[in-house]
Amino acid sequence: MVERKIIANNPKARHDYFIDDTLECGIVLVGTEVKSIRAGKVNLKDSFAMIKNGELFIHQMHISPYEQGNINNKDPMRTRKLLIHKKEIQKLIGMIQQKGVTLIPLSIYFDRNHVKLELAIARGKKLYDKRQDMAKKDANRRILQHLDK
Repeated sequence: MVERKIIANNPKARHDYFIDDTLECGIVLVGTEVKSIRAGKVNLKDSFAMIKNGELFIHQMHISPYEQGNINNKDPMRTRKLLIHKKEIQKLIGMIQQKGVTLIPLSIYFDRNHVKLELAIARGKKLYDKRQDMAKKDANRRILQHLDK
């Protein structure tokens, strides 16, 4: 089994959204962007995905310019195309048309030598849902601390 080398996670994704489903997709990059990703210089915090003209794109994903790069460095915030089968895009279109459903990246990683993006079909959480989750985590943490004593 090939192990994934996770480069970056989206820390706010599971806090702000209910994750309904996930899928793996490739991403179109240039050489200097791949080198920056290998160095871990990528941020998924405010990024999201959209379907436009039957193709899937990721917006607001920040890949820092490669330090030893030259004129080949691209705009760090440019929109990048995601690679996914047409049937899966059609399925996503049906899911996204529901109210409150969006596509957000969870993580970016290397699978063999290919950069992959884990994309989530998610619904936004309300404030009371976030409070409930935090209360559950706090209760579990206290239980574990009590058991360790």
